[in-house]
Amino acid sequence: MSSKTPFPATPNPGPPRALDRIDRGLLARLQQDGRTPVSQLAREVHLTVTPTLERVRRLEAAGYIEGYFARLNPGRLGLGLLAYVEVSLDRTTPDAFERFKQVMLAHDEVMECHMVAGGFDYLLKVRVTDMESYRRFLGDRIASVRGVQQTHTYFVMEEVKSTHRIIVPEGA
Repeated sequence: MSSKTPFPATPNPGPPRALDRIDRGLLARLQQDGRTPVSQLAREVHLTVTPTLERVRRLEAAGYIEGYFARLNPGRLGLGLLAYVEVSLDRTTPDAFERFKQVMLAHDEVMECHMVAGGFDYLLKVRVTDMESYRRFLGDRIASVRGVQQTHTYFVMEEVKSTHRIIVPEGA
């Protein structure tokens, strides 16, 4: 498919339009392989190339497709240590949240950062080379952020399932 990634966010796309069977099929197939040629997509959804391409572009513009990417092997790149980190802040103010958010956005080791409800404030997914690099990352980049009160780290022993795919619901 197209090499441009990610797509600019649609400012206010309005309510999502209903997806038909063909749209859902295109989304599912492109999740499986974003490099599938439009001609192949067209054959699979039983349309010609032009309407298939128009549908894909419409799905991109509406924000259903946010981009295309290559899934890399972290082990081959020497990034074998995966950890999840619970982070508690000493106060839950908009300034504290914004400060923490900006710091996390600046660090490539942080693959995901989620503000959560419950016994802590943020859950991070972090990938680094080894335990020593994690120790440095935790001390220099997480614990040093003003407002971080406490962290708990969970190291992944085995990745049982890791996918980027999401379900394309029938009624979407």
